[in-house]
Amino acid sequence: MSSSKREREYERRRYEKWQQRQAEHKARRRRLQVIVGSLLGVLLVTAGVAGAVALTKDKPSAATPIPSSTGSPSASPSSTRALPDKSVAGARTWTGTLTLNSGAVGIELDGAAAPQAVANFVTLAKDGYFNGTVCHRLALGIHVLQCGDPTATGENGSGGTGGPGYAWGPIENAPADGVYKAGTIAMARQSNDGSSMGSQFFLVYQDTTIPSDTAGGYTIFGHITSGLGVVQAIADAGVQGGGTQGAPATRVTIEGVETQ
Repeated sequence: MSSSKREREYERRRYEKWQQRQAEHKARRRRLQVIVGSLLGVLLVTAGVAGAVALTKDKPSAATPIPSSTGSPSASPSSTRALPDKSVAGARTWTGTLTLNSGAVGIELDGAAAPQAVANFVTLAKDGYFNGTVCHRLALGIHVLQCGDPTATGENGSGGTGGPGYAWGPIENAPADGVYKAGTIAMARQSNDGSSMGSQFFLVYQDTTIPSDTAGGYTIFGHITSGLGVVQAIADAGVQGGGTQGAPATRVTIEGVETQ
């Protein structure tokens, strides 16, 4: 088989796997809707209590909109995934491209400084996990764009609730001074929980200081090497409704992630 045929066959299999994942996700959502419809009264009470607890615990303050994710990543529809072993990172530098619907962003990942974060990211990227997902939260106060929630539940401006079906820690490679340089790529997590990372990450488009909480800082696992202007343009367009944090005014989706 020629090289071009092998490449086409690889792309065909990859696309079929993506279609299968999408179909399974839709089927799970339909089943969930049936269950919700039949048990509406009970679920409303349960959801009301759980929602109150989640908001109390994880809602970012107005003064410091930290890059948080709410809810448990283990509650994600993709519950069959397992946390990749950190050895996947290979203690090396990875390069790649994060392609948004508004442009391409070149990235470099540090597998030596943040092996678990890099192993997690490159494995999910290889599986096509991020393809078609929404960058659901723009926080102008701390200059970050947050992505990686497959459910886009954070489009109201809070941290998203979606994840890969597992949570991990501890925090890796957090800056002692709380300073995150423009171009930083770091993991989002729940407030005060260093073992709550999943798939959500954030891109820093201007130098910023993000205070540590009781768990510490945020795992820096890479930086942007080109296309920072793409992220800056998203920030310049602002937030829906004109606030300082929330869904970007222009919908931002990830078309694909390639690493090598």
